[in-house]
Amino acid sequence: MPETYQVKFLLLGEVGVGKSSLLLRFTDQQWLPESAAQSTIGVDTWTDELEVKGKHVNLVVWDTAGEERFRAITSSYYRDTQAIILVYDITNRESFKAIEWWFTECSNYAPESAVKIIVGNKADKGDVRQLPMAEAAAYAARMGALYIEASAKTAIGVREIFRDTLEGILE
Repeated sequence: MPETYQVKFLLLGEVGVGKSSLLLRFTDQQWLPESAAQSTIGVDTWTDELEVKGKHVNLVVWDTAGEERFRAITSSYYRDTQAIILVYDITNRESFKAIEWWFTECSNYAPESAVKIIVGNKADKGDVRQLPMAEAAAYAARMGALYIEASAKTAIGVREIFRDTLEGILE
């Protein structure tokens, strides 16, 4: 029987940036308009068994609440995490500024070996962008993180966030 790899991803970011929407697009190839989306309370987990590069993987994604009132309970979520996906909304500069706080949390609680990916979500709204891609990418490079822009609405970049990161971890 082939070995099963256990992999845990953690989604972090402010409320409303689209963490749950990115996960829904990856898992079910669906998108809900913002008016239909509900904020995560505490944490939601998604688990699936995947075949990645000939390896059997049990992937668990922890989708955390972005609301400040839930932040005190998130420290335990970092345990055994292989990838941390830090999401901001490209149309909301404040959500990008908050990434610095999330990075501090990662430094305090996450395994040092965890891959960090900064995701600029809502790339389909580039015409109302508040943050140049180059600025965000430069910040990610300084922090030792990968950078990608994505859109849960159009699916641009979503596969790369999850599947490609998973492939990199398994190499």
